[in-house]
Amino acid sequence: MPSAQIHFHGNLSDFLTARRRCRGSTVHWSDRRSVKDAIESLGVPHVEVDSIMVGGTAVDFSYRLQDGDRVEVYPAPGPGRRLSPEAQAEPRFVLDCHLGRLARYLRMLGFDSRLPDDCSDEQLVQLSVRQDRTLLTRDRDLLKRKQLQRGYYVRATRPRLQLQEIATRFRLAHSMQPFSRCMECNASLRPAAKQEIDHRLQPRTRRSFDDFLQCSACGRVYWRGSHFDRMQALVDSLK
Repeated sequence: MPSAQIHFHGNLSDFLTARRRCRGSTVHWSDRRSVKDAIESLGVPHVEVDSIMVGGTAVDFSYRLQDGDRVEVYPAPGPGRRLSPEAQAEPRFVLDCHLGRLARYLRMLGFDSRLPDDCSDEQLVQLSVRQDRTLLTRDRDLLKRKQLQRGYYVRATRPRLQLQEIATRFRLAHSMQPFSRCMECNASLRPAAKQEIDHRLQPRTRRSFDDFLQCSACGRVYWRGSHFDRMQALVDSLK
């Protein structure tokens, strides 16, 4: 039976079993097999792959494995022809329902981050493709959907660490626009005159603050209260 050796570089090893990390990965097949199918059979979603080299030659996902091939698989930035889409100048995201805190943090930084309610996996994928958004999830199988073009498996489990991870992976520091987007609904914020929202303020807030922002969609009001310094410190830690 023909076989090929596949070596995963960088953080792609996160998807492998401990045994495969130590010994490498060998795949066998009886019928013709694409390198994409072989890679995903080992647990690595195609959207995590940036380039593939076989015998020093760059190949794409449609490449048919040959007996004895040695395949090198790289995350971004890889050494060969890029298989992943170009990075977006203004990154946009869609997150599955288990990443609500991360979605709020990304909105705090000013990034368009959809968090659909009660979306099926197929609907999440279609939203990602239709609106050219990067799908963020901790569901590995979801990232293997063949239609998906942009996606990322979030390794961290704690929201602040997740934010640091995403900021690093997508180089968000230079495109942040903090406090420009509603953390609740994702719409843009606009300055609000105090007299326009006075009836919505608690007496202490009314006495202590004069500058406000209001969501253009849901109407939520924001001001620089005691929480602001903590949020600003989080923003500063990502620069």
